[in-house]
Amino acid sequence: MELRHLISFVAVAEELHFGRAAKRLRMAQPPLSQQIRQLEKELGVQLFERSTRSVRLTSAGQSFLKPVRTVLDDLDIAVRVAKAAGEGEYGRVTVGFAGASSHATLPLLTRAVRAAHPGIELVMKGQTYATVALDRVADGSLDLGFVRLPVNRPGIASRFIGEEELLCALPSDHPLAERERIAVADLAAEPFVTFPANAGSTLRDATLRVCEEAGFRPRTVQEAPDSYTILALVAAGVGVTLTLSSCLHIQQTGLVHRPLDGPPVRLRSALAWRRDNPSAALRSVLAVAEEALPTPPTPPGPPGPDGGGAAPDGAHHPTPVYGRPGRPGAPRD
Repeated sequence: MELRHLISFVAVAEELHFGRAAKRLRMAQPPLSQQIRQLEKELGVQLFERSTRSVRLTSAGQSFLKPVRTVLDDLDIAVRVAKAAGEGEYGRVTVGFAGASSHATLPLLTRAVRAAHPGIELVMKGQTYATVALDRVADGSLDLGFVRLPVNRPGIASRFIGEEELLCALPSDHPLAERERIAVADLAAEPFVTFPANAGSTLRDATLRVCEEAGFRPRTVQEAPDSYTILALVAAGVGVTLTLSSCLHIQQTGLVHRPLDGPPVRLRSALAWRRDNPSAALRSVLAVAEEALPTPPTPPGPPGPDGGGAAPDGAHHPTPVYGRPGRPGAPRD
């Protein structure tokens, strides 16, 4: 059974006139009559009662009309959905992010995508730390990842979306809490609460680097998988931690945040995706992200470990400052 036969049947059934149906289908009447006869032969039933003056549906034709219309309507929907998906209006995009640090940026993106493209499903993968997110974007298991700059991987594009400052979080009754600013060296004897060593957290990497630059290696007494738990443990007096300004929204009784003494230590965040990802939905999400999460002005600063400028894959992004400005060897994503 051919699709053109079904289309011809519906046209004749609705017009009840072969001449008008042929005109509607932009074809001659004899081929139309031949198609109807072929369809009746295949079905083994007569669909129309014909006379020189009228055409009307048989009971078999009346029963056949509704399901045929359903088939044609479903086909039309399928065609429109396929075209819309090809234009990025429908589809699924997997996004990797890490909890508290995405508190401000992630809702802006998800709301904007929902408003602009309600047919796109964002599949959120939480507790995907920056290094892990980059790995999963590279291997194709994620379409889009919230990562840290620099991104120096062939085939991976990235765009700078924000900057966060490293802060000290400590119990409110800690002696250092009375200070307006905390020198990292003064934390040398303190117990630390940090992310797990194998989690892929760039915040943990930055913490280790800053402490080593201050002349000590932090003594970790407790590890936790997210900033909410880490800060709860700090508030409970388990230890201190270095956290990010993006986590200031986490309010805990018995917890205080203090800036670090000296020039600020900043981590720069970005969106990363594979350049060869064929997803039209991803392209639509990236276009929405340009508006929802615009690239902020880059503050002046010395070149970082990649020398600034264009990455090896051609993506241009600012250089992050993980350690004190001017100090070499900052950790990479």
